[in-house]
Amino acid sequence: MLNAVIVVDDEASIRTAVEQWLSLSGFEVQLFSRAEECLAQLPRDFPGVILSDVRMPGLSGLELLAEVRRRDADLPVILLTGHGDVPMAVEAMRDGAYDFLEKPFSPDALLNSLRRALDKRGLILENRRLHQQADHRVQLESTLLGVSRGLQTLRRQVLDLASLPVNVLIRGETGSGKELVARCLHDFGPRAKKPFVALNCAAIPEPLFEAELFGHESGAFTGAQGKRIGKLEYAHGGTLFLDEIESMPLAQQVKLLRVLQEQKLERLGSNQSIHVDLRIIAATKPDLLEEARAGRFREDLAYRLNVAQLRLPPLRERREDIPLLFDHFAHTAGERLGRSVEPLSGAQLGQLLGHDWPGNVRELANYAERQVLGLGEPEPEGIEAGQSLAAQQEAFEANCLKAALTRHKGDIKAVLAELQLPRRTLNEKMQRHGLVREMFL
Repeated sequence: MLNAVIVVDDEASIRTAVEQWLSLSGFEVQLFSRAEECLAQLPRDFPGVILSDVRMPGLSGLELLAEVRRRDADLPVILLTGHGDVPMAVEAMRDGAYDFLEKPFSPDALLNSLRRALDKRGLILENRRLHQQADHRVQLESTLLGVSRGLQTLRRQVLDLASLPVNVLIRGETGSGKELVARCLHDFGPRAKKPFVALNCAAIPEPLFEAELFGHESGAFTGAQGKRIGKLEYAHGGTLFLDEIESMPLAQQVKLLRVLQEQKLERLGSNQSIHVDLRIIAATKPDLLEEARAGRFREDLAYRLNVAQLRLPPLRERREDIPLLFDHFAHTAGERLGRSVEPLSGAQLGQLLGHDWPGNVRELANYAERQVLGLGEPEPEGIEAGQSLAAQQEAFEANCLKAALTRHKGDIKAVLAELQLPRRTLNEKMQRHGLVREMFL
């Protein structure tokens, strides 16, 4: 239940009395003597109600109402009026004020009006949240592509974590899309309008790491010409994405841990502490706790980073996503390069589904682009050299089934017609190869 109230009144005695009444009744009260101050500090989607006097120096209560409605037409404003202002207040209600109270007013009248207004505000904000969540879900589905259960779970987790003020550790193989997931956590959360700063810890030479992370003052070391803002400071208010965090030097791990604990940093060559407010999203291939047990990573930092963890499934664990991803990458490349995109044959699709894709989504994107360019890239093979004829036949049969099921989106009748199989035979083959119709819907 919402309980936040902003009180705007130029009379100190009124502000004090109202604050005492409301605080005793369990409300969180914020006081302003001028409307301009209120507007300067009014947050977006304020979870409460504004209670304002009508006649004040500077902006009046009516002008405050007009500006509030311009910013958020659904934010309730209750006006406090003198006897002579009642006709004006009635007119203001026609212009969008939620209610007005004539001075002197009783505490009960004030509380009743506030509670009704807060109930209405709560419903409006919940409705907005649901609409925003639906919009984010649609946007996320077009960003993190896939129909597999693993991708559906991942999208759900990203939406849940995006709005939470916690650090996140992303586990995934090379090319599985860790930075894209980190970007989604940022873009669909409250820090979306602030910086998203990405840093690959494996790409920075150790002697330069501290300056890159913390910045430096002019002359802090040989070659330090001019002041430089480090990645931590630049990400203030937003998100810092640390890819391949396991490669961070141990000395810098200690300093990063201190920043996370104290929310302060010092540039190289400076003794001045700088406040930073940021969210850390880290990505790693190995298990950080295993790295810590081996002495290659600080255990306390691993726990600090791993408040929540996301696991990105490799492409070989979500083969049903391959056709959709290939089509997306091929058409994107075709538009960029001005080339037409030829549809895949059943045999080509079967080979795509049979390949293990050790480079994951990145490898598939590269393969799709080469296909569009017509560079004659060898087809990915799902059959390993040295296998028996029976094993190769089994692998080819599985690829053909996956391709047909994918093409027809799990429509069993269409698959039966294409492959010219009896229903019982198809069921037996799908069961033998671990294929379930729901995987392809």
